[in-house]
Amino acid sequence: MQLLRRGKYSMKPVCLVLGAGAGIGGTVAAKFASEGYHSCLCRRSDQEGLDRLVKGIEDDGGSANGYLINAIEDNVIEDLINSIESDVGPIEVVVYNLGAQTGMKLLKDTTHKEFEWGWRMASLGLFRVAKVLCPIMKERGKGTILVTSATAAMRGNATQHSHAAAMGARRMLCQSLNAEFSASNIHVAHIVIDGAVDAPDTLGKMLGPEMFQKFRETKGMEHDGLLLPKEIAETYFHLAHQHRSAWTHELDLRAFSDLAWWNHSTMLED
Repeated sequence: MQLLRRGKYSMKPVCLVLGAGAGIGGTVAAKFASEGYHSCLCRRSDQEGLDRLVKGIEDDGGSANGYLINAIEDNVIEDLINSIESDVGPIEVVVYNLGAQTGMKLLKDTTHKEFEWGWRMASLGLFRVAKVLCPIMKERGKGTILVTSATAAMRGNATQHSHAAAMGARRMLCQSLNAEFSASNIHVAHIVIDGAVDAPDTLGKMLGPEMFQKFRETKGMEHDGLLLPKEIAETYFHLAHQHRSAWTHELDLRAFSDLAWWNHSTMLED
């Protein structure tokens, strides 16, 4: 793992994005970089894609660097945070954007390994981030942890055994962290992405290129029926800079035309 020297960015606060794909994560990283942060982008695979995101930020006048990591491996998250704090700059904002979707499967088709993997990505990983970083933020007297979540954190459906359990745990952990650290000026926000996101590396991969484009043409684009990563990034930046007298601790994000999870048609059927 190659790190930049701290001297080059010593005057910049760091925004650490765990799960920096071409959708929410990479776009949020670009937003923070455009506002004067140094963005550290982390993802599990695709070095070329990561390099493109970093180059795009730099071409727009921002500063960033990237890391390929496997977040569920022992000590990887802990070593990453300590290295950034030592060699790059103070982490003022963390965006925990790691996905935990193992596919839509009935209970009989959900393996122990898949269930455990979802928990490790969704909940244990966030715990490990907080375990290292919250004491550092507390000593500095401030910090923000923005946690991307999903509708499954609020409601478990059939075929979502792993995902719902993992995201539900993520939500409860955010509440516990707030209960302990909000008085220390550490803001933890649980952000429910309650709808489809116009993102090629998540929804695009799930649907395939042709179906994804058709979906964009019928629901997204000028119809504004898909969540746009650029607009999501604006919300994340706003959350990170709220006055502490009016912090948002949980937020439901969805397009104007979508029903909220608590009003969804499947909940209203006899």
